[in-house]
Amino acid sequence: MQTHLLTILILLPLVGAATAVVYSFTPGGRESHHRWIAFGFSTLTFLASLLMIKGSGAGLGAFRFEENYSWISAIGARYHLAVDGISLWLVILTTLLMPIAVLSSWTAITKRQMIYYALMLLLESAMIGVFVSLDLLLFYLFFEASLVPMFFLIGIWGGERRIYAAVKFFIYTAVGSLLMLVGIIALYFIHQQATGIGTFDYVLLTATLKANALAISPRAEFWLFLAFAFAFCIKVPLWPLHTWLPDAHTEAPTAGSVILAGVLLKMGTYGLLRFNFGMFPNASRSFAPIMITLAVIGIIYGALVAMVQPDVKRLVAYSSVSHMGFVVLGLFSFTEQGMQGALYQMLNHGVSTGALF
Repeated sequence: MQTHLLTILILLPLVGAATAVVYSFTPGGRESHHRWIAFGFSTLTFLASLLMIKGSGAGLGAFRFEENYSWISAIGARYHLAVDGISLWLVILTTLLMPIAVLSSWTAITKRQMIYYALMLLLESAMIGVFVSLDLLLFYLFFEASLVPMFFLIGIWGGERRIYAAVKFFIYTAVGSLLMLVGIIALYFIHQQATGIGTFDYVLLTATLKANALAISPRAEFWLFLAFAFAFCIKVPLWPLHTWLPDAHTEAPTAGSVILAGVLLKMGTYGLLRFNFGMFPNASRSFAPIMITLAVIGIIYGALVAMVQPDVKRLVAYSSVSHMGFVVLGLFSFTEQGMQGALYQMLNHGVSTGALF
């Protein structure tokens, strides 16, 4: 089982979503039973994710539970999954928060329960996929796939201004992601030009970079860093790209807010740490003063605006801007303590903000 543990973690919520849909068409299938299906499968996914701790052992810096298969051989795309000390805890955070989010919806969601719980499970599957993907194309697909269920969760079960909030959330994050896609395609061709092999594989790309076989000019690295960073900074969200968050938080159903604050924001800081630092180290150091400045402004601005919010959800949203500013600040300090603190704060924020909602 451990050899395919990550695939099992991605597929379990998908099976749960399919079960909920099939159950709704069975004679005598009751609407209220869908929450039990969602809770059962999300709890099972959490229990399965705990096996990662048991199997991680020493050397958390190395990739564990690796699965690497050819996927679209014509373009060199691979189904490459693995976790290390960074992503392992973010996967567990995701699987821990989902059963809690389902429980918080128990009495709150009364209409279209089958679709609601199916979307929640699809969202969990996409979020786990983001944290375990080591192929850039696969990562991008999971990254985008997480937008769709959240868009519908906010748009259907949200508050009065739910359509505005859902569309704003979708446009902001999709535009940023498209820039990242341009960066991913550019990296593919740069690698192909340098080595004769086109690849989206993160491990292969970083290995080629370390061997200095991949000649990325400082100018190209500058633009590639920006393409990836823009997508991730919107997701964090870093000031001044944060304006979608208060609306999305305020209008989303409570469970949606838990997942949004607890997990979706972490995709941004995880992306910066994994991809920007891993593939563009020189540009990351060059941009550090700018990123630190924006993080500090976000910390102060988010805290000050949170202090005057009459709406509790908006208060938590602005405090999240402040908290995630601390994470970005820690990452771009380029010290071990800063990095450790940033990762620790990502987990802290996921648990505490989820609990507040």
